[in-house]
Amino acid sequence: MAEFTDTLTDRHIAFIERQPLFFTATAAAEGRINLSPKGYDCFRVLSESRVAWLDLGGSGNETHAHLAADGRITLMFCAFDRTALILRIYGRGRAVLPQDAGWDALAARFTLLPGTRQIFVIDIESVQTSCGWGVPMMELNHERETLRKYHRQADPVAWVEKVQGRTQSIDGLPTRPTDRYIAGDA
Repeated sequence: MAEFTDTLTDRHIAFIERQPLFFTATAAAEGRINLSPKGYDCFRVLSESRVAWLDLGGSGNETHAHLAADGRITLMFCAFDRTALILRIYGRGRAVLPQDAGWDALAARFTLLPGTRQIFVIDIESVQTSCGWGVPMMELNHERETLRKYHRQADPVAWVEKVQGRTQSIDGLPTRPTDRYIAGDA
């Protein structure tokens, strides 16, 4: 049976910290629903009512566009080992880019990775847990290095120019690109 709370509990936070993978889902009033898996050590619990994750440049920027248009987001964590559990965070989110006020304080909570594009901040409206009994048992081998390697090898000037040209989602919604390349610490 599903259980709802208004904020994260200590038990929820401990569960989140053990997960190597989470999923994000966003949508605007029209167009596609975006569902994305996220890996790396890029998720932080800021408080019982606020979370954030570090976002790297990729093939699109749908989450940014959807949050700017609508704000709604669902995050999902699944246990693939140990006791079965699914945890969903429902909330409203926004993108914080390196050129924005508040970036420095927020970025200090993360190990910046090559190609860091933005940090998404989510204000939690509710948290749901459910059994997860249908989720298979799996083991993590290792993270893929491909995305970090791609960004480490990028020419910083060319990377910024490329990112600056990406000002729309696949459905034509506007996005705000970052104005700088972040080499990162990893």
